[in-house]
Amino acid sequence: MFMGQILKFPAQASKFGYRRVRQRAKAADHPDQLNLFPPAAPQILSFASPLSPFEQALMLDERGDPQAGDFYARAIESEDCAADAYCNLGIIETGKGNTARAFDCFTKSLKQNPRHFEAHYNLGNLYFDLKDFRLAQIHYEMATEVDAAFANVYFNLALVQSINHELGAAVTTLTRYQQLVSPEDARHVEELLLNLKKSLAAKNPRLGST
Repeated sequence: MFMGQILKFPAQASKFGYRRVRQRAKAADHPDQLNLFPPAAPQILSFASPLSPFEQALMLDERGDPQAGDFYARAIESEDCAADAYCNLGIIETGKGNTARAFDCFTKSLKQNPRHFEAHYNLGNLYFDLKDFRLAQIHYEMATEVDAAFANVYFNLALVQSINHELGAAVTTLTRYQQLVSPEDARHVEELLLNLKKSLAAKNPRLGST
């Protein structure tokens, strides 16, 4: 039986989007807590800037400046945070609808650093968008191996696990997501978690009473 005949996804059960790399924080900091570039007066970027090429690119990127891609390319050429620059450039290419270029950027990021968290996570999202859910799952799983504390990847992983008929794993993964987020965010996935458990019970009637 096709799983979609059992499992109903709530309207809000759409995956979390792509994740840009920001300048690496100190070891004790989490990227989500980093605010490297607080709001400031506009400034002209130049080669004389005290910022590195990657930092210049990131500043432009966070402002939505179309020059960001060129500055990421300069960062790559100068070997300044090349893995991060490739990853962020991949997100820009995704936004332009250049899937092949985005894929190339993310894979080049992983060539620079095979354990690059954001590259694995974003490749998972790219494969998800392409409906290649097996490869999406592989990259989400690899992302959790690199950063076990980033909640969004567990939510996306639970979605692809459910699509891939791995309902028991999806329940476990979504429960992990709930453990990592605020109580309010955890409540938002209760309907999805309940539907997963119902679908699992329907496939395995002996589990229905557990």
